[in-house]
Amino acid sequence: MAEPQFILPDWPAPANVRAMVTTRVGGVSHAPYDSFNLAIHVGDDPAAVRENRARLRTALVLPAEPLWLKQVHGVAVVDAARAGIEPEADGAFAAQPGTVCAVLTADCLPVLLCNRAGTKVAALHAGWRGLAGGVIEAGVQALGVPGNELLAWLGPAIGPEAFEVGPEVRTAFIQQDAQAAQAFRTARDGKYLADIYLLARQRLQRLGVAAVYGGWFCTVTDGAHFFSYRRDGATGRMAALVWLTG
Repeated sequence: MAEPQFILPDWPAPANVRAMVTTRVGGVSHAPYDSFNLAIHVGDDPAAVRENRARLRTALVLPAEPLWLKQVHGVAVVDAARAGIEPEADGAFAAQPGTVCAVLTADCLPVLLCNRAGTKVAALHAGWRGLAGGVIEAGVQALGVPGNELLAWLGPAIGPEAFEVGPEVRTAFIQQDAQAAQAFRTARDGKYLADIYLLARQRLQRLGVAAVYGGWFCTVTDGAHFFSYRRDGATGRMAALVWLTG
């Protein structure tokens, strides 16, 4: 049986900041959740998900069970050390070693944050609604660190050639920032192709976060490695995780 495969974020984070993103490879779930699905809520066999989560902890030698969130495409960001079981939120932050922040995605954008001092980390779930609503802004505010002291990494999400949206999505962003128009290209039937990576970078830059890495994946076109809700409908979820070591 295949071992879990991971993506190591390519950012110059401090040595005590650990981060990793799962792929769909290396679990026990059957189609259409094959095979390393980490989400309970998508219809997969709960026993398979529990086994996949156990494999995750073992493979990454995690210091604790990740804080799994009930994600609602909102902007709430919780303190992972104080939150209860599966809080309703779309982001978590930690300021102490041994607490694992995690978000689940299958086209939406996972955003990982850390400060240059290596004392604070956060994981954010940023679909277009969360981005427009301000989940990145909420994450940076929760960390309480100036933007120029932060590093950001953008994980696997739907790419700019695959993310077709209606005009209401474009309007939602442009009403807040005219520069967001750069992230949309005209497509067919009055639709647009949106660049979720550029939209996130614009948000981060406005917050003073210039050190932004990643952002070159496409979950839709890389079916061998990634789950994609847009592509498949019923499917699993990858996890993006970040934590501090002692």
